[in-house]
Amino acid sequence: MLQADVCHAYHILRSHGIPEEHIITMMYDDIANNERNPYPGKIYNKPHGEELYTGVKIDYKGDDVTPQNFLAILEGNASAVTGGNKRVVRSNAHDHIFVYFSDHGASGLIAFPNEMRMYRRRRYDQLVFYLEACESGSMFNGILPADIVYVITAANDHESSWGYYCDNDMRLPCMGDQFSINWMEDSDVVRRYFSITKSSKEFVADFQGWEMEPQSRVSTLPVCFC
Repeated sequence: MLQADVCHAYHILRSHGIPEEHIITMMYDDIANNERNPYPGKIYNKPHGEELYTGVKIDYKGDDVTPQNFLAILEGNASAVTGGNKRVVRSNAHDHIFVYFSDHGASGLIAFPNEMRMYRRRRYDQLVFYLEACESGSMFNGILPADIVYVITAANDHESSWGYYCDNDMRLPCMGDQFSINWMEDSDVVRRYFSITKSSKEFVADFQGWEMEPQSRVSTLPVCFC
């Protein structure tokens, strides 16, 4: 489901006019052609939805998908990147950057001090970060000032995120993640996925149960724990 989320996000960016040369994609890429996939070469993010693997340009896959590469790419440090096609974020103080991160998580598992360095080096004007992972609220908590990055996380610092479309008739496991499905299915029809406004945050929160504490998005829907 994580790779399905990534493929879906890629197509949203492209359909909203973002050229492929402005998108850097990291995806392990072991699902579409896996022998256990009942739909060889295909990835879906919802039951009987659009096939999403086709057309996705992957810059880093397999063993090249590492935390070190991810952080080096964000900082524009091509010399620190191993594998892949060496593409990195080459930005300046006038650029808007959108980061969508979808992976497994745990409290404190990932931290993002790099955004502070990017801010000090004037590598962006606005940076929006959507983070899909369990305990994802812990990954920025206490690390960054409140006014340099706009972050929405799938969970707070001590609760899990949730799978979605788990009960389907396509013989597939959970096909997506609830937080990601909510913002992406909204963004399929409305251009607001990386604007720094309250609209996207409120849309996701309305579906997942309004925040129980500041900057938390905690699911209350009866879907499976993943």
